[in-house]
Amino acid sequence: MDNNVTQKDIEMAQKCIECTVCDKARVNQKGFAFWFVKKIEGGLCPYCKAYEKVYGKKAHEPNPELTQVNYQANEVSGS
Repeated sequence: MDNNVTQKDIEMAQKCIECTVCDKARVNQKGFAFWFVKKIEGGLCPYCKAYEKVYGKKAHEPNPELTQVNYQANEVSGS
């Protein structure tokens, strides 16, 4: 596996972080979103692949640091 993380990898991983489905999978750890992300992350979604490359975790695995950042951003924006 190539461990050289490029700027494009970081940008693509950011899309995974912003993805509503992936975020729900990381937070809830159950349900349809979790199952869906777990099934597609490695084979179909380039953003999920980039996320794994950049963060060293699968797109469905919990990442408390990212979850906290997303919730703080949502509180500020009023979402």
